[in-house]
Amino acid sequence: MKRFLGFVKKEFYHIFRDYRTLLVLFGMPIAQVLLFGFAINTDLKDARIAILNNSKDEMTRKLTRKIISSGYFLLKENLTTTAEIEKSFQSGKIKEVIIFQEDFEKKYLKDGKASVQLLADASDPNNANLLVNYTSAIINNFQRELMREQKVPYQIIPEVRLRYNPEMKSVFMFVPGIITILLMLVCAMMTSISIAREKELGTMEVLLVSPLKPLQIIAGKVIPYVLLSLINAVTIIMLGKWVFGMPMTGSYFLLLFVVIVFIIMVLSLGIFISTVSNNQMTAMLISLVGLLLPTILLSGFVFPTENMPLILQWLSYIVPAKWFIIILKTVMLKGLGLSYIWKELIILIGMTLFFLILGMKKFKIRLE
Repeated sequence: MKRFLGFVKKEFYHIFRDYRTLLVLFGMPIAQVLLFGFAINTDLKDARIAILNNSKDEMTRKLTRKIISSGYFLLKENLTTTAEIEKSFQSGKIKEVIIFQEDFEKKYLKDGKASVQLLADASDPNNANLLVNYTSAIINNFQRELMREQKVPYQIIPEVRLRYNPEMKSVFMFVPGIITILLMLVCAMMTSISIAREKELGTMEVLLVSPLKPLQIIAGKVIPYVLLSLINAVTIIMLGKWVFGMPMTGSYFLLLFVVIVFIIMVLSLGIFISTVSNNQMTAMLISLVGLLLPTILLSGFVFPTENMPLILQWLSYIVPAKWFIIILKTVMLKGLGLSYIWKELIILIGMTLFFLILGMKKFKIRLE
């Protein structure tokens, strides 16, 4: 019994000495609870909208103030012509456009009804549905207030149109997300495990005494995963297009280039993970828990980051998947070119260089 207790005591010492094990045991559950509690939020908050007021009368101004003061929307643009609507959506800064018809107040008082057109960006179906429902609810509430004041059965009729995904198919949102998650896990996890396995088995020393340089060793490890990941990405895109009817309105060459950039970025991240991992298990845990959770919750894949607390919105900027998903939706659903995604592309390239340089530096230090 004394030996058994000593063995148990030794195991406790072993766990408490390994900060990575403590992080997985205590840190990850706390992080998951906090992230799920704050990030999984279906409420609308500070959604960016634009308004095209063709009437500019007192009633439309009151309704505009009511929509903005609700706290759900942020007015980013006051449009003057219908030609500006498409540019606003293409910029990615606007999620909904509210259009008031001409002579809104006159038609409301004379004919008993007036129309408001709601245009929503449905490349994210869940968010578009929230935008339309919240806006319609505010308009209906405004109408009830007018009816109480005037005792006349007037009507304001919202006319809803959804851009880029009019049928609200959720698969249009899931295909870019699946591509992102697959590449993040396969590239980062498999690369980090592959390099960590060499160190764990002691075969890395054999490679180091060979004529190969460290850069060649790493390149030899990651090149197979580049090819396999590229095949996986193309397969998912084709399945989305042929099986689920996912539109592909942009350039295939541009999409392929962006996918390759993202794959290289994730592989460089996997190299960095391998440099801070002593064994395969640690590399796998960091890849699974440290990459999968932020990719799902903080990339805007499932839940709009605009609805999250400010600190989580800041954290989302350092999640590579966020920028990759924006590019995929812009190219695949909106059919736009390089001039609309160059900022996100530069961010991904910058992250690639950062992780590649950091990983190579630490890799050399650990092997000297």
